[in-house]
Amino acid sequence: MKLGFRLLILFCFILLAQQELDAQVSKRAYKKEIVLWDTKRIDALKAANGWVNLAGLFWLKEGKNSFGSDSTNDIIFSHLDFPKYLGAFSVTSNKVDWVTAEGNDVMVKGKKIQHLTVFHSDSATNPSLSYNTFKWNVIKRENKIGIRFRDLNSPALNALTHINRYSIDPKCNIKAVFEPSLYSTIAITNVLGQTTQQQSPGKLRFSINNVSYTLDALDEGTGDLFVIFGDNTNGLETYDTGRFMYVPKPDENGITYIDFNKAFNPPCAFTTFATCPIPPKQNILPIDISAGEKSVFH
Repeated sequence: MKLGFRLLILFCFILLAQQELDAQVSKRAYKKEIVLWDTKRIDALKAANGWVNLAGLFWLKEGKNSFGSDSTNDIIFSHLDFPKYLGAFSVTSNKVDWVTAEGNDVMVKGKKIQHLTVFHSDSATNPSLSYNTFKWNVIKRENKIGIRFRDLNSPALNALTHINRYSIDPKCNIKAVFEPSLYSTIAITNVLGQTTQQQSPGKLRFSINNVSYTLDALDEGTGDLFVIFGDNTNGLETYDTGRFMYVPKPDENGITYIDFNKAFNPPCAFTTFATCPIPPKQNILPIDISAGEKSVFH
């Protein structure tokens, strides 16, 4: 065998070995990225404004709504460290006022408050009120106004240490083509049964095993596209109603990547005090998406 031919074969072997090494390095780096994503995900869930510390969701009625641990209140939060009567919300057609009962220290941004408008239909301000380790703020869901209540010392914070997930597979990071929509909104229904029109710039088209699928995307103004989707694993290995994903906005050629390894559970998987949206019918995929987070209690 001539020397030149031997060198050519050796070069090919070295090239193939280098390509294999590069692929292994890339795979390890990708897995490390997802592990870091998992860590940040847990941190976000357990943060002061996360979902794990929710301890109540109280819907308000028109007029006065007394609030405390005693059973005589309109809104009852039974806890040894909560006053029998903390104060009251006063609800009118377009605003909610809070009045603190005498002897209690309710705070907003580190200052004691006696009376404060905590919601107004003409204002984007939504202050958080606090008493010791408890915090709450007003939320509005269509015609319903409620109080999202948090216990910053909730036992659930220590109970959540990880979320079960499928094995990390780089092949589940799938190329997609963005197709702009002729319409600006799609109908999204939440777990309360309320349906609203939400901004949708278009759909994402991608292929799995040479079969084409689409997912309608939402624009929340965060920089990424937001996707609510379901698949055949729901109710078996993943959360009953589906999962969420953030997808990078497409480049100038309309190309992006859907990373199903970053599919995550909705807040309702962690608490009954959330009002999660559920996937629209067109976003329920007729296949198994065996990637991303599994059900919290699976």
